[in-house]
Amino acid sequence: MRGAVLVAIAATVGNFLQGWDNSTIAGAVIYIKREFNLESQPTMEGLIVAMSLVGGTAITTFSGPVADVFGRRPMLILSSICYLAGSLVMLWSPNVYILLLARLLDGFGIGLSVTLVPLYISETAPSEIRGTLNTLPQFLGSGGMFMSYIMVFVMSLQDSPNWRVMLGVLAIPSLSFLALTVLFLPESPRWLVSKGRLDEAKLVLQRLRGRDDVAGEMALLLEGLGVGKDPSIEEYIIGPANDGLHGGEPPVDKMGEVRLYGAEEGVSWVAKPVTGQSTLGIVSRQGSMANQNIPLMDPLVTLFGSVHESNLPAGGGGSMFGSMRGSMFFPSTSSMLNMITGPGNNQGEEEGNADHDYSGNDSEDNKSPLLQPRQGSDKDYATASSLRPSGYGSSMFGGQRNSSIFAAGEEGGGVGIGGGWQLAYKKKEGGLQRVYLHGGAAAGSRRGSMVSGIGGAMDVEEIGAGEFVPAAALVSQTAVCSKDVLAGGKPQIGGRRPPQKESKGAGCSDLFEPGIKRALVVGVVLQILQEAGVSILLASLGLRSDSASILISLFSTIIMLPCIMISMRIMDVAGRRSIMLYTIPILVVALFALVFSSIVSMGAVPRAIISTGGVVVYMSCFVMGFGVIPNILCAEIFPTAARGLCITICALTYWIMNIVVTYSSPLLLNSLGLAGVFTIFGIGCMLSWVFVFLKVPETKGMPLEVISEFFAAGASVLDRQN
Repeated sequence: MRGAVLVAIAATVGNFLQGWDNSTIAGAVIYIKREFNLESQPTMEGLIVAMSLVGGTAITTFSGPVADVFGRRPMLILSSICYLAGSLVMLWSPNVYILLLARLLDGFGIGLSVTLVPLYISETAPSEIRGTLNTLPQFLGSGGMFMSYIMVFVMSLQDSPNWRVMLGVLAIPSLSFLALTVLFLPESPRWLVSKGRLDEAKLVLQRLRGRDDVAGEMALLLEGLGVGKDPSIEEYIIGPANDGLHGGEPPVDKMGEVRLYGAEEGVSWVAKPVTGQSTLGIVSRQGSMANQNIPLMDPLVTLFGSVHESNLPAGGGGSMFGSMRGSMFFPSTSSMLNMITGPGNNQGEEEGNADHDYSGNDSEDNKSPLLQPRQGSDKDYATASSLRPSGYGSSMFGGQRNSSIFAAGEEGGGVGIGGGWQLAYKKKEGGLQRVYLHGGAAAGSRRGSMVSGIGGAMDVEEIGAGEFVPAAALVSQTAVCSKDVLAGGKPQIGGRRPPQKESKGAGCSDLFEPGIKRALVVGVVLQILQEAGVSILLASLGLRSDSASILISLFSTIIMLPCIMISMRIMDVAGRRSIMLYTIPILVVALFALVFSSIVSMGAVPRAIISTGGVVVYMSCFVMGFGVIPNILCAEIFPTAARGLCITICALTYWIMNIVVTYSSPLLLNSLGLAGVFTIFGIGCMLSWVFVFLKVPETKGMPLEVISEFFAAGASVLDRQN
């Protein structure tokens, strides 16, 4: 994954510049107000500092929609240009008004990077390490603060520090950021797919993943063009089609079997629907076992939780759906999604269609009561032939070749769509359905074995010989195939080159789609709760912008860096939700410790120990959890078509709350005092914990498109309940 890691590091240089700027202006403003005689003009002094907030807020209002039109990379290039221009103008700044203009330009760069870098990383990173890479903006931002504090502290020891040099030095890393965005950063493959530029998207994915076989992710990105309709949760016992679940070539409709098709030529599997009171059925109706019978628990949280549940039996123990680290039931080189027929194929080479018998049917018994399909007309999407680029090989339905589920894969082969998930298709009257699969924790054995945990114990004699595995499936209408694909009962997909057609971007009306609306509520509220008062915490303890306070700030930054590194290490292991649920209570304790030290009479030494300890603990836990995770989640939970617009709304919420908290600080401190302010933030943190526990799902290891599908499925649950 070296390619994805290097790209993420290069993109987060913009956040490094943000941290650098925030720290530099805190030290430089002392000397700015001396030169321009602003000691008696606190409004102008505050405006110099806050102008970057104004610029960031202003440009955020349209950054996402513009990025949806022109791409993520051009907007990051624009961010680097704004940083460079702002720093050069600050280096010149003959008067305070030019300085305000420079700060505004600098704010434009900050707003673009803060908004788009998490989005860009989420769209380029593998799902297994997406959380780790999306912690980099916080880490490099703190690193920028650290280096800037060192520079400002050293310069503050001089007799006449030059504030223009302090601010203008930003031009050097800004120039590096510009070079990286122009010469190194690729465009987001998801954005390229949304614009019909599939060949470019494939090349970018190959570079990011360091392998040629990226067929699985290409299929996933195509499906990400639309959130599926009529979602349902189903369960299967899956076996290879060459000997079926009952031995021999599976006959049509026997034992209610359905056929699952992969994107590789002729690859297919036979799936036996599981009926009755299965474990998944219980979980999908009632949620994760750990969250049963909890009042006000959002069904969406329990639905996501069932994927990550680790204490349920499944074919021999372990996670109900298997390890999140990789696929256990589809081999590397025999991936269902390997659309490339081999290295010898040339792009543009046309291949004929092979006849294929679409045996199998949809069994209504295998649908969980949680998500019953809703009635409605099928949306006519573009056919698969119009979306499959040249060089992707022949039809994903051609031929009769089948592959063993547990065949040993060769190193470097396909690995599904990430996080142990696979994408398949199945026939439905009038068209196809897409199936997101997550496999059992352990492979089943041969004839005579027992399968437990799904549908109770099942004798393999009932389904026949052959390798098999239990799997859960999220099934919905495909975004790339329609009923026209199966005209006459045969696939009409060839090796034709697709038209370079763009998908429609999201409009304001799309924000009211049930799944998007629920995701937007989660993202906006998290951004509001994220403003937990770190700036007030430091300012209220008397830290000011002189050499001593800069040194203290430098020390606090040193403490933050290892905490962020710990967060990076566990982000994709413990998960976003778990980290917040464990760190927020520590924030509450730290805040009330500060309240205690403010209202209780004690000696100077004990008060200093409690105050310093409370600040250090608070900042350490904040940067591990609430300081970074809201931005990660906001970049994960929205569908491709609406991601830019929704990210803009969430980022705008953050900037507005930042301004509100910054300018309400003096009023709060004057009217309520330290104890009152810390009490308010302590109560706010407790409310944050309740919201996270009840409303925020766990997204670790899940492909972005699967997350969007789950949000749509959760909205379907509420529709049925209401």
